[in-house]
Amino acid sequence: MRKLGPFLWQLPPSLKYDPALLEAFLSLLPRDTDHAAALARRHNAKVKGRAQLAHGPKRLLRHALEVRHESFVDPRFIELLRRQRVALVIADTAGRWPEYEDVTADFVYIRLHGADEHYVSGYSDRMLDRWSERIRLWSAAREPRDARRISRRRAPRASSRDVYCYFDNTAKEHAPRNARRLMMKLGLRRPGR
Repeated sequence: MRKLGPFLWQLPPSLKYDPALLEAFLSLLPRDTDHAAALARRHNAKVKGRAQLAHGPKRLLRHALEVRHESFVDPRFIELLRRQRVALVIADTAGRWPEYEDVTADFVYIRLHGADEHYVSGYSDRMLDRWSERIRLWSAAREPRDARRISRRRAPRASSRDVYCYFDNTAKEHAPRNARRLMMKLGLRRPGR
C-alpha cells in the first residue's frame, strides 16, 4: 500500500456531463484507506480470496478523472472537481478528446497518449522539453502562462504539488523511451538506480 498512487477514473467518450450524476459518483469515492477497506468488506463472492483488506496505517487516497466528451468544457465541472478534491486528468490525446489543463486538486495527473497519433506516436525532444517545463511549473504550484483552462479561476494556492505523468503511447516502445528521456530532462533518476 505504501506505493499506492492516485486512482484513475476514465469516462467513456459517449458520457456527457451530468452534474448531479457526477457529483453523486464523486461523493462515493473513498478518501482514505480505512474507508476503502470498509467498502471492500462489502464485496460479493466474485472477488472472494482476491480482496486485500489489510492496509497498514491509514492513508489519504487521491482520485483523478479523465473525461472524453466536449460537454465537460464547463466551468461548473471544474468547480465540482475542486470541491471534491479530484484532479482533472491533463491528457494529450493527439486532438481526439478535450485537452485542458485546469488544476483542481493538490496534485497534477498527466496522461500522454501520443503526440500526433493516439496511442502510437512518440514525443520529440522539443515536445518533452515543453512537458518538462510544465511539470516544473505545476510541481512548484504555478501554472504555464499558456495553459488551456476551462475555468477563468486559477488553481487553489499551494506551496508545491505532486505531479504524476504517465505515457500511454505504447506502440513501438515509445512510452518507456519517452519516460526515460523526460526523467532525464527533469533531473530524476530512473527507478532502481
